[in-house]
Amino acid sequence: MKIFAIGMNYIRHNKELDGTLYKPEEPVIFTKADSALLKDGKPFFLPDDMGRVDYETELVVRICRLGKSIPQRFAHRYYDAVTVGIDFTARDLQNKLRAEGKPWELCKGFDGSAVIGSWVETEKFRDIQAIHFHLDVNGTAVQEGCTSDMLFKVDEIIAYVSRFFTLKTGDLLYTGTPVGVGPVNIGDHLEGYLEDRKVLDFNVR
Repeated sequence: MKIFAIGMNYIRHNKELDGTLYKPEEPVIFTKADSALLKDGKPFFLPDDMGRVDYETELVVRICRLGKSIPQRFAHRYYDAVTVGIDFTARDLQNKLRAEGKPWELCKGFDGSAVIGSWVETEKFRDIQAIHFHLDVNGTAVQEGCTSDMLFKVDEIIAYVSRFFTLKTGDLLYTGTPVGVGPVNIGDHLEGYLEDRKVLDFNVR
């Protein structure tokens, strides 16, 4: 199983990060190690040596068949379910790596940094690019997004990623985070929703 993730895919989040309305010309791709995956409501253990760790709430797509160099018009055939996920980011470390022009793996791919909720079949939604999702922390909504605001749509991303990597059944695609990221603390309770359906529920320890 491979975990792909998209950076800078919501323009207001890009401004939140560095103050500019930056729009990349192509999807910004990074990967997470398979040990980053955290599922089934298991707690996230906050690393004590990585500084500030932020939640980044995202729509996650599940790949359902083998594919390479997939044309965009056929990309919808290659995923069958979505959920809410958290791309935990060691923000202090990311800022240091960005300033030095270094890759993001250390701040993005550490153990437990890729949280996923329960899957919902894509056929349950009228349009994959019109899904609202949000995150509550300790009962308060802290981040909200809609897939219609993505700079690069799901099918575009799949076509692009599959130029470089063979996609396999069970691979995951984190599609980027909207504005509103923030830090987590020990004792926080996180709940993620697709529309009004709660699909994610776990604690920070």
